[in-house]
Amino acid sequence: MRFMIIVKASKDSEAGVMPGNALLAQMAAYHEELAKAGVLVDGNGLQASAKGWRIRYDGEKRTYVDGPFAETKELIAGYTIINVKSLQEAIAWTKRFPNPAGNGKAGEIEVRQLFELEDFGDSAAVDRFRELDTARRNREQ
Repeated sequence: MRFMIIVKASKDSEAGVMPGNALLAQMAAYHEELAKAGVLVDGNGLQASAKGWRIRYDGEKRTYVDGPFAETKELIAGYTIINVKSLQEAIAWTKRFPNPAGNGKAGEIEVRQLFELEDFGDSAAVDRFRELDTARRNREQ
């Protein structure tokens, strides 16, 4: 079971304020624990939305929208993906996630389970995704 731990953006992260050394050390220690346990898939911080963009869809029409985006509650500052055996294990790991805003400040993470190909019925489209996944795994070896 894969889960994404989503770090919510803040005014500081959107302003490009880098985390302090204490928070970076806490995050590094946490990610080292995940790696030692064999559950870390990926994790990273994201640049501010000023360096990003969105594509909006209206039927077949696509519109390019440059960042920054005003509402920080809807933005992501970083993520960690874990692969665990159960929901309970995912909850236990996420309860240990360091406060992304720093100690003593209000912060929040959101956790969402990723879909697995097995969650979808059999179809030619799902088979194509399986082939892509197999090719990706072969490249990683």
